[in-house]
Formats: sequence, C-alpha cells, structure tokens
Amino acid sequence: MATVQDVSDFLERFAPSRLAEEWDNVGLLVGDPKNSIQRVMTCLTVTPASADEATRENVDLIVSHHPLPFHPLKRLTTDSVPGRLLWQLIRAGVSIHSPHTRFDSAAMGINQRLAEGLGLIDIQPLVPGIDDPEGLGAGRFGKLDTSLSLAECADRLKQFLSINGLHSVGQATCPIQRIAVACGSAGSFLGAARRKGCELLVTGETTFHTCLEAEATGIALLLPGHYASERFAVEVLADVIAEEFADIEVWASRDEADPLRWG
Repeated sequence: MATVQDVSDFLERFAPSRLAEEWDNVGLLVGDPKNSIQRVMTCLTVTPASADEATRENVDLIVSHHPLPFHPLKRLTTDSVPGRLLWQLIRAGVSIHSPHTRFDSAAMGINQRLAEGLGLIDIQPLVPGIDDPEGLGAGRFGKLDTSLSLAECADRLKQFLSINGLHSVGQATCPIQRIAVACGSAGSFLGAARRKGCELLVTGETTFHTCLEAEATGIALLLPGHYASERFAVEVLADVIAEEFADIEVWASRDEADPLRWG
C-alpha cells in the first residue's frame, strides 16, 4: 500500500523543489511520511469547505496548491483560521503536501498548461532558472501561430478555463501574437514580459498600479482571477496522481469555490 512518502516522492519528481521560489513553503507540511494512504484529495487552498470535505470523506492526504501553513506559526490553536484548520485536519489524521510555486514552474506545471491552453507555440520560461538542468524557470512565454485581437485572446482564455468573465487592460481590437503567462498573482512579471517583447501578459490578478503601468507601457493584460488561473491545474494533478497510483482513490475537491463572484 502506498504511503504519504511515496506520493511526496512522486510529486518531487513531477515538480522538483529546486523550482520553488525562495520565499515559498513547499513539500510535506503536515503528517507522518510512513502513514499508508487510500484516499487523496487535491485542492487549490485548504479552506473551511475543503477541510470539511477532507474530514467527512476520510481523506488521508490533501495535496493543496497553496501551503498550509504558509507563514510560520508561534502557536497552534483554534483562535486563528490557519490554526483551526490545522487542528481539525491533524485530529482527523489528514496529511498536507503543497507543491505551490514548484508546480507553477514544472515541465508540465500550471504555466506550461496555461500556455498550451492558449495555443502558444515555441513556449519558453519567462524567467529562466540559473543553470537549470531541464532549462526550466518561472512563467512562460510564446507566440500564436497567427495574430489575434485582445478580445479573441480573452474568448480563448475564457473557453479554456471554463469561465464567464475576466478583467482586461488594453483595447479590445489591439493585435496580439506574443504572450506571457504567469498564474496566480504575478503582476511582478510585467517587466519580464516587456523584455521578451510580449504584447500581452496573462495572470490571475494584479494590483491597480500594475494595471496602470501596463496601460502606460502598451502591454495588454488578461486577468481571469487567481482561482480560475490555477484551479484547472489541481484537477489535472488529481488525474496525474491517480494514474501513478492505481490503488489510491484521488479526486479534486468538489466543495471548494472561488470566493469572488461576477456581479
């Protein structure tokens, strides 16, 4: 029977820790590596909804894209939301593994799949890793085989992510062929996108001032939301884990949802 360590080892091969950002908290964060597992749930974030689902469904391991804990905790009590969720899961014997930014940047990680979903070709890391043995790095950029308008790019992105709306910066008719992608909250990649000659940066969310900077420098933005830009990939990850471990039941959380709504 597979153990927590077996799944952790597989996730390390799939998304190596060297790809994680220095500030990140990745890997096995809660649990006993020797514990055997039968039920695994992936999710974007450990929330009250996904934690309740995990305990209700007798999950042995949560693979959560966003780490819990993320910031260091001086005490583990139910007086804080992270403490309450951790206390609930630990009492239920649920382990937590987070791949986070190493999954963002992996060879078949979120940004690669996002770039492919937009139909990009000649895909490369937007910020290459230093001497990375596989030539990997953060973000991705590439080009469309034929120029599209910003509105057409938005429609393609909405279709791929199965969403009804998004925010955009730029004229709907402006021509787009070279595109950068960086999932989550990645407005900091705007400068890298500009240096690569991209006309468009796709990221989940960013600040108002980054939107102003993009507008002033002539780079369009498409912002489908943090949740939408990453949630699709944890559904894919559930399938990847299930294919590797045929004796484990794996699914993506059915209860977690985007806290933001389009009005």
